[in-house]
Amino acid sequence: MSWYKNRRGFLGAGGSAGAALLFVAGCGFHPLYGRKSLGEVDAELARIKIGIIPDRVGQQLHNYLLDRINRKGRPASPAYLLSVDISVEKSTQAIKANEAATRAKLVFTANFSLQDIATEKILVKNFARSVTSYNIVTSAISTRTAELDAIDRAARAASEEIRMLLALYFQRSAAAANS
Repeated sequence: MSWYKNRRGFLGAGGSAGAALLFVAGCGFHPLYGRKSLGEVDAELARIKIGIIPDRVGQQLHNYLLDRINRKGRPASPAYLLSVDISVEKSTQAIKANEAATRAKLVFTANFSLQDIATEKILVKNFARSVTSYNIVTSAISTRTAELDAIDRAARAASEEIRMLLALYFQRSAAAANS
């Protein structure tokens, strides 16, 4: 009998979710990665040249951006230039009684701008921020490895956010041009 009751609750929740989807579709909501916009957005993203980002962390972010924005390789004749400046701030947390920190928080901020190469006009100016943390242990090598991993995770998350913000810009620009 309990299986029957659980099934009814599950079906009721599914009906509520279906009604919510119909409501969202009726209000003009269009998914960013929907079939219509995916080709247009990807085509515009593929025309972006990613500028040089200094330091090792900048190289990591640059490579992640290449993977997400220029999936088929660097553009032969880019229409846009993406410039990125990064900052990494580290703070200690979880202080023991002997004033030794056991945890660190890392704030990775990437300020970026998208420029039209032909007109030199800035089209988008925004930032992506990622907050990660890692353990501080007695071994310096282990702590450094954990810190480098946290920086890598933050760079990956920031690249995904930058791609999403650029895709959103191109989708809105295409929608404005079509209306």
